[in-house]
This record gives sequence, C-alpha cells and structure tokens, in this order.
Amino acid sequence: MNVRRQTAKGWLCAIGMSALAIAHAAPATADEFPNKPVEMTVPFPAGSSADVVARVLADGMSRQLGQPVTVMNRPGAGSAIGYKYVQGRKPDGYSIVFNSNSISTAYYQGLVPFDYKAFDPVARVSVELPVVAVKADAPWNSLRDLVADAKKRPGEIRLGNSGFGSHTHTSAVAFFHETRAEVTHVAFGASQVVTSLIGGHIDALVQLPGALTAHVKAGTLKVLGVMGSNREPAFPDVPTAREQGFDFQADMWRGIAVPKGTPAPVVARLEAAVHKTVESAEFKTQGEKLGFVPAFQSAPDFGHTIATEDVLLAKLMTDVGLRKAPEQQAKF
Repeated sequence: MNVRRQTAKGWLCAIGMSALAIAHAAPATADEFPNKPVEMTVPFPAGSSADVVARVLADGMSRQLGQPVTVMNRPGAGSAIGYKYVQGRKPDGYSIVFNSNSISTAYYQGLVPFDYKAFDPVARVSVELPVVAVKADAPWNSLRDLVADAKKRPGEIRLGNSGFGSHTHTSAVAFFHETRAEVTHVAFGASQVVTSLIGGHIDALVQLPGALTAHVKAGTLKVLGVMGSNREPAFPDVPTAREQGFDFQADMWRGIAVPKGTPAPVVARLEAAVHKTVESAEFKTQGEKLGFVPAFQSAPDFGHTIATEDVLLAKLMTDVGLRKAPEQQAKF
C-alpha cells in the first residue's frame, strides 16, 4: 500500500513538474508580452523615409508597450536582407519588420525566395505619395509638360529614383510605361537622388515627399505632380496625376509585420500599440512635418491591403519587364 502511495505521489510530482515546464514554454499572452525589448528591423538605410517614420513609430510604441522598441537598419538587396532576417527569427513578437510594398517588389524581382505570406500582418501605419519634382527653373510646370517633352525627345530626359526596384523606381517605370513616353531611368540612393537633381546630373526625379519639403520651401525645387490617390498634404496646390489626365496612382503603404505563426495575443498587443501611436496627436504632427500620412489599418484590413496590392504589383512588374521567372528567384 505504501509503495502504491509513493508511486502515486511520484507520478503526481512528475505531472506537476511537466505542467510547470509546459506553462513556462507556452507562448506569451497579451498580458505577459512584452517582458523585454522589441527589435524593429527597417530594411532601408538610416536617414531614409522608411527609417524616419519607423523611428517616430518606435518611440510611441515603446511608451505603449512599456518596453523599448529599438530600430535596427538592415538595408541591402532592395530590402531583401531585412526581410530575410526577420523571416528567419522566432515568431514570438520580439522581432518585427517595418514593411511596405517592397516585400512584393523584392519577391517579384527574385531577391527573396518568399512572398508576403511569410509574415503575419500587424497593422498599417502610414501612406506616402510619390511625387515628380524638378529644379525650380526647369521648363516644365506640370506632368503634362514633362510627358509631352519626353515624347518629343525619347530617352533624353534623365529621371532619377531612389534605387533599382524601389517604390519610386517601379512607380516611375510604370507611369511612363502607361503614358507611352520614354525617359532614361537613373537609380541612386535615397539621399543621393535629390542632390543629383540639384546639381544638374539628372533632369527630374520621383521621390517621397519627406525628402523634398525643405527644398521646395527653399525655392530650389518644384513639384509637377503627385503619383497618389489624393493630393499630398505637404504640397496641397499640386494636382495628382489623375487630375492631370493620367489614369495612374502608386500610393506607398508602410506597416508592421511579424514572422508567420506569431501567437494571436501577441499580434493583438502589438496592433493595439501601433493603433494608439498612429492615432496620437504627436504622430499626426510628425506626419505633417516629415511628409507622411498616418493611415492605421487593423491586422485583417492590412492583410487584405497587402494581398490586393500584391496582385497589382505582380501585373505591373510583368508589364514593365521587371518580374523574374521562378527559376531566377534568389537562393538563400
């Protein structure tokens, strides 16, 4: 009898220890997460538009989560290095990526062997509207002027962008493909393209507003048109491409995503932190100052946006000859 009691006690003890171990190994709940710093990977260089928005977001999220959200820049290969890094991390919410349309463009260019479905969406953060700008003394005053001249002088107008495969590059290629006007596309780093325009090394550029506002206010540059669904708040008097007769828009969204399989309570906790940050007066003020539009979307809505945009980008990149066949996809 005593032996049986001892055996039963042993089993109960073993079961209790196992349950304790399982409890410690279980995924974090929303209440427990986070209990250490969260790392936000930005797949673009320090000082880029993505980096600027990410740091404003990280500051707000740090306050909401009660733990530091640290920004780590992992640029390279058209954003592929940053996406690959986060995709390979543990799906526990402590490694997040500041993503954008670039996840699709990187995939269709063969730079990463996975598409947007390798991540779970957390929330959309902002929208940026690419614009076409030229030097203040340039002969063009609208997109219509620029397109008309490009048709008269095929390939002579040098149009800069912030890097091969970047959103500004694909937007520029798509726009001039749609208008049947030929320009010479010149890829630079995001910081170099503006100085190249000012220095006269290119004739025009496609860029995100944050990089141009100071130069436009100083009278060095002027904006010919907005390649977005709406007018750009930083340049309210500049009409969109659609208003100028071109059926074209290329909004750039930015948001937060996590490795596939991250526990739902953790995603919800991150989503709530993003929501409160994006809706704050401080974030909106920074948006006006830095050239981005706060545009929160919940995880389900953001997921729908990504999937819809992916289909459009697949067609666009096929049409303009930037899409690589599956056998040409990057091997990591």
